This record gives sequence, structure tokens and C-alpha cells, in this order.
Amino acid sequence: MNCRSEVLEVTVEARQVDEAMLALLHTILLHRSTGKFHYKKEGTYSIGTVGTADNDCDFIDFTFVRVSSEELDRVIRKAVCEFKDALYNTGSDGMGQISLEFYQKKKSRWPFSDECIPWEVWTIKVNVVNLANEQERQICREKVGEKLGEKVINVVEVINRNEYLPKMPTQSEVDNVFDTSLKDVQPYLYKITYQITDSLGTSVSTTMRRLIKDTLAL
Repeated sequence: MNCRSEVLEVTVEARQVDEAMLALLHTILLHRSTGKFHYKKEGTYSIGTVGTADNDCDFIDFTFVRVSSEELDRVIRKAVCEFKDALYNTGSDGMGQISLEFYQKKKSRWPFSDECIPWEVWTIKVNVVNLANEQERQICREKVGEKLGEKVINVVEVINRNEYLPKMPTQSEVDNVFDTSLKDVQPYLYKITYQITDSLGTSVSTTMRRLIKDTLAL
């Protein structure tokens, strides 16, 4: 099985990190989750509905749609909070990436542990910049909102391609494909990891400042 890999990149100021990451991660998971499976007998099941909720950002002019599961939201927020804290610990300017990997389990014989086989990985590269004043921050608020809108459209286009998804499992195999630990939604098995680097590339910082300068000149 070939694992698909998609890369998204955003440039934000520090206070926008968590909202930008939540918007993108929740958008992906919205399209990689199903309602709970209700099995009647082996091979026969019905699928519950997936509720949605609008989420307004405080520091970005953007509203994203997420699965309405509060349990799933808490899990994602915890991972994003850890990533943000790690970014802050590198100083005021930082660069890192957070990855959302979908996988399925392949049962192994005792005493070996199950094999986890990734089938799709989303990597979000984050560049954090410092801005000089409130006027720059307001422009950044608008520009980041526009960029996030473009990224969400990109995510939806990628997900709508007719590419590999794990086949619907039988009742005995459902835990090999889906995370069944949540009571109101059933995402494909996933894990979130992150990496941090110490410094921000000057080209990224310069690009954002040029964007803001050009907007001020209008």
C-alpha cells in the first residue's frame, strides 16, 4: 500500500497558531470521520449521523466547520496546545510542523504487536512571525483568514479524489480501521505528531512583511 502525503504551509503570528491548526486539523477529520457503526449481525450494520458545528476564530477572520463531538475536539485541542507550547519554548519566532497520520492495523501473531500501516499523512508546516504594531496584526488577521480559506478548499479537493480508503470492516475488524473510543463519532484511526525547529527562515518572514507592506500601500 502506498501512503499518500499532503503538505500545507501557513504563516501566522503567535496568537494565531492554535486557531489555524484547529481549523485545518478539524477540516481534515470532518472528512475522515463517520457516524458510529451499529451492527445488527456480522456483515450487516447501519451508520449513525455526524453532527457539525461552526467555530469562529478570535484572532483570524475565519469560521471553520468541525465535527460537533466535544470528545474529539478536546483530543485535537490538547495536541494543538502541546504543539503551540513547544513552539513558544523556542522563542518569539519559530518554525515547526504538525502531522496528522491515518493508519490501519494489521493483526500479528502472538507475541508480536499489531502492525500500524499508514495510508494518508497530512503535514502542516507553521511559520511564526512577530509583527510590529496593531495595524500589521489587523492586516495579518485578514490575510491569514484568506489563506486558510484557500487551504480548506485544497483539503476538500484532495479528499474528493477517488483514491484509496480502507474498506468497510466487519464487526470483528472495526477496531483495525476506526477509532471506536468516542461515543458520538468514529474517525479513521489516526495519530498526531509534531516537530519544532529553532529559527524562522528569513524568506518566510520577509514574504509576510512584504505582504503587509503592500497592503498598507493600497
